[in-house]
Formats: sequence, structure tokens, C-alpha cells
Amino acid sequence: MDFENEKLKEFNEYIRFRKVAIIGLGVSNLPLLDYMFEKKARVTVFDEREREKLSKEALEKINNYGFELIIGKDCLKYLRNFDIIFRSPSCLPTKLELVQEENRGAIVTSEIEMLMKMCPCKMIGVTGSDGKTTTTSLINSILQKAGFKTFLGGNIGTPLFTKLPEMKPEDILVLELSSFQLMEMEVSPDIAVITNITPNHLNIHKDYEEYIEAKKNIFKYQSENGITVLNYDNEITRSCEKEVPGKVIFFSGKEKLDNGFIVDNGIIKECEDRVRKHILDTHDVILRGEHNFENIATAIAATSTLVDIEDAIEAIKEFKPVEHRLELVREIDGVKWYNDSVSSSPTRTIAGLNSFPEEIVLIAGGYDKNLDYTPIAKPIVEKVKTLILLGQTSGKIFDAVKNELENQNKELYIYMCDSLEETVQLAKKHAVKGQIVLFSPASASFDMFKNFADRGEQFKKLVNNL
Repeated sequence: MDFENEKLKEFNEYIRFRKVAIIGLGVSNLPLLDYMFEKKARVTVFDEREREKLSKEALEKINNYGFELIIGKDCLKYLRNFDIIFRSPSCLPTKLELVQEENRGAIVTSEIEMLMKMCPCKMIGVTGSDGKTTTTSLINSILQKAGFKTFLGGNIGTPLFTKLPEMKPEDILVLELSSFQLMEMEVSPDIAVITNITPNHLNIHKDYEEYIEAKKNIFKYQSENGITVLNYDNEITRSCEKEVPGKVIFFSGKEKLDNGFIVDNGIIKECEDRVRKHILDTHDVILRGEHNFENIATAIAATSTLVDIEDAIEAIKEFKPVEHRLELVREIDGVKWYNDSVSSSPTRTIAGLNSFPEEIVLIAGGYDKNLDYTPIAKPIVEKVKTLILLGQTSGKIFDAVKNELENQNKELYIYMCDSLEETVQLAKKHAVKGQIVLFSPASASFDMFKNFADRGEQFKKLVNNL
């Protein structure tokens, strides 16, 4: 007898002819238009953008399906008397209009939360300030190598809510989860991973505490049979151990743990009752950088109860860097150019700088998320030979580096640019054979680009045209 997802069946019956609000026509909500039309829901779509900034595909669907569309900055003032509201990740659940509707009795949820609540199979979820995508992708590759059918989604890949009918109990759902997706979440994956927690998105979250609490939702609703993988080296994630309902597995790149998974002088080891078993030599993998070796240890920890270690090792050895993450673009006259556009915070760029023994020409700067750039100054002074700055945060980075140079009585070539093209031309002019050109902004992309992927693609295009 074929498997039938009873939770999904119940939801489909509930949604029929209900008043449904879909807030935001981003990637995660677009497939909901088709689904809600098929299930005969009465849909109103809200988006703060003006019509000319909405995708033609979305507008055509809304028109063809006869859905109501309300747009503009004040569109949510018309959010009233809905049965269920699907918010986009960028529309935080703390927004006044959502709170008011919830108090009236509406269900305020998201595509990802409903996916998790109705998922019929085992779930693995990954969150953190840095390393989410690489770790999630590693986990997915390991599971596939071991023969599992997986569904990869969340903050990575394609929205999976409409794939629920295809999921079977023996499959595995692998999710990358952002703080925005986890806010107010009332369901946790069977296996939860927190790579680290450092200040991020403070231009959107009320404060750092709200950001941290959102991340913790990834494990809060686990049963005692759940597993949570935590970073022992990060003070905040280490302290989460006492709040985890189930089993905790630690990983570390700095400590020789009695139990867990560690990176020790380039060797990934499994630790059990103080016995440390050699698993993998990092010289045998394609990924570069200590942070990526920690990501590997994390992925092994997350899959350790599901997969034979031999399958995991084979998958890891074959794994190539995810696009825009220390991605080698090309080598020109003995200079290697790397695209690390995903680095939207100082901690990410510091990890990138620490990945190379070579001298570095660094291109950095972008949209300001109200982050502190003081920590990045010392690594730049120690590793970078030429610093090329761009965007809103260029002044912050310059001031931090200038203070560190004065403290160390050192000098550094620093240039301020108005365009990405100018930074690439300057980097070509100053980089010498044996050096690395690293595009690692340490800032968000929204001042000049659609997103980090758009920024990375434009950088690669400019480098390939040199």
C-alpha cells in the first residue's frame, strides 16, 4: 500500500476555501501560489514593493488565479481577518500587523514551518552565523553517498513545501535554517546543528538576544530522542548544552574533546571516552581552510548515527566548494583569484583570510548591518598586503585597520573605490605572482547588488574578462 501523509491530507482539507494571506513574493512563497490555487484557497498576496519590481511570473500567476494583490509600503494595514498567514522570512513574526492578526485568531506561519510540521521523514536542520550552507551541503552529499533519498532546502536550494507529497518515511529532509526562518518556530528537526553564533543581522533583529533565541529554536522542540550538534569552541553554542532536550554531540577545532569530533593538526578525529580515532586527513579533501575542516567534522557528527564512516569519508573527499564560498575563479600570471562573496560578516572574512598561507590582496566592504569591524583589523594587518575597499562599510573597515596599523607601527596600501569593476582593476594592478586576490566583503550586498550571489557572479564575470 502506498504511503499517504495524513498530516498533509488534513491540511489540504483545512485550507479549502479558507482566507489565506501570502506575505512577500520571494523564492520561498512563489510555489505557494500554485499550491493554494490547486487547493481552492481564497488568497490575498501582500508585498511592500511596487509592481514594477515584482517578477512577471508572479504577477501572471496572481492574475490567472484571480488572487487579490495588495502592494506598497503600507500594504499590511489591510491584513485583517485571515485564517492563515504565510510570512516570508524577511517579514518577522514580531511585526505589529502579524501580532494583531494572531491575537484575532489567525495562524501565522511560514512555508518552512509548515513543511517541517508535516514532514513524514527524519529531518536534519543546520543553522549558525557562518558555515551553514557548506555544512548542510556536506550532510546532504554524505547521506546521498550512503544511499538515502534526500530533499535539500530551507535557506538553500528550492522551496520544498510542494514536494511534501513525494516524501516517504524512509527519506531524509535536510534543511539550512536562518534566524528569520527560526523565529517563533514551534517544531525542531530530529537532528539539529548549530555551527556557531556571532553577531549578525543586527540591522533587522531587535537585538543580539533576539537573534540568539531564534537560533535556539532549532533544538528547543526536540524530544529526548533528538540529537543536537554544537560548536564547543563558541561560548554561546557550548552553553546551549544545558537547554537541549536530547543528546548533544560536540565538535571542536581547538580542544581535544573526550567525546565528540575534532580537528587536530589537520586530522579529523572521533573521540569516545578519551580514545581519539583518526578519521580523515584534511590534505585529502578539496575544501580549504580551518573553518571548512570544522564544517566537515560537523557534518560527520550530524550523520554519525545514520551513515557508515567509510561512506562519509568518500563523499567528503569528492565534495567541492559551494559557489561563492572561497571559490577559485581563475589563475592569472601566477595570481589566484577567489570569490568569497557569501562572507557578509567580519567573522566570515576572518575565516577566509586564515585559509591561505599566501600573501593576500583583499577586496572588502558593502552594506552596513551595524556590525563591529574592530575584530577584523588585526587579521587584515597580519595577512593582507593590499586592501581595496568598497561600499557603505569601507569607512568602518578603514578606521579599524588604520587604528591597528598605528598600534603595530605598520603600513599597508589601502584604496577606496566606487565600483566593483574599479576594485578588480586595482587588484590586478597590485597583485604579484604567488599572491591571492580574495573577494571577501565582510558585509552584506544590498547597497549595490540584489544579493551575495549576484555580487559574486558580477565579480566572477569581471575577473574572467581580465
